[in-house]
Amino acid sequence: MSGNAIEWVTVVIAVLGGAIRVGTPFLFVSLGECLTEKSGRINLGLEGNLVMGAMAGYGVAWLSGSPWLGVLASGAAGMGLGFIHALLCQQPRVNDIAVGIALMILGTGLAFFLGKPLIQPSAPRLPSLSLGAWSANPALRAALEVNALFVIGLILTPSMAWFFRNTRWGLAIRTVGESDDAARSMGLNVNGVRMLATMAGGFLAGVGGAFLSLYYPGGWSEGLSSGQGLMAVTLVIFARWNPMRCLYAALLFGGAGALGPSLQAVGVTWGYYLFNAAPYVLTLVLMIASSSTKVRSGMPGSLAAR
Repeated sequence: MSGNAIEWVTVVIAVLGGAIRVGTPFLFVSLGECLTEKSGRINLGLEGNLVMGAMAGYGVAWLSGSPWLGVLASGAAGMGLGFIHALLCQQPRVNDIAVGIALMILGTGLAFFLGKPLIQPSAPRLPSLSLGAWSANPALRAALEVNALFVIGLILTPSMAWFFRNTRWGLAIRTVGESDDAARSMGLNVNGVRMLATMAGGFLAGVGGAFLSLYYPGGWSEGLSSGQGLMAVTLVIFARWNPMRCLYAALLFGGAGALGPSLQAVGVTWGYYLFNAAPYVLTLVLMIASSSTKVRSGMPGSLAAR
């Protein structure tokens, strides 16, 4: 195989590896938003959950020496913001979209303020599984590293799909999401179900933040998220509120994000910034596409009625 062919094969493998690496936060945030929206509530504040989770996880991992305690702290931080969101949205004449935007600003601002002492310290990283031990190319080995959180996400995705279809709690969430009146006629506590769903969704978004600070790109900085929490909301709509499709869409977004660095690694420097903007262009395209009736066909009834 010629040198050029080897380089382009490396690019393809790097994009696939990058799809997993960059797509993991998208996966957790989109699963969290999918769970929340299935209950009939929109949480646009998951960007704040993501950033707050990244900061909290990094700080706890640094103080405790355990990245897994950091992951739990990230989830707890995201769950706390989810609780505030759900509590406020239960009040009369409160709009959940406005609350989400406010909590996004609160979460990111609070994370930046509390995280200032964490910019210099080095916290332990999450473990990864090396699938490229067969290669002598260090770049290829790095591209084929799979983080443990991605494996958890792979298990969680079909589990969530099964949960919605086959469990009593899954039926309760879907019923509340379809119709408040139908849920009340079944004796369900609408606010209680939405509270739990929003908190669980916030927990997953926080875990996505732990991946950013404890694995890739690693470290804590104020520009860590790059709007991934907001893009994940578009991803959920594109996936038609289906957990399995959220996985595929997250990998698509991840591959788009990995395209620029992968091409630069083999010397393709023209259009570098254009390739780096690929996830944002993709978000815009999906927003336009998701405005059609066909794509919105899987929308929970409570959201469609707005």
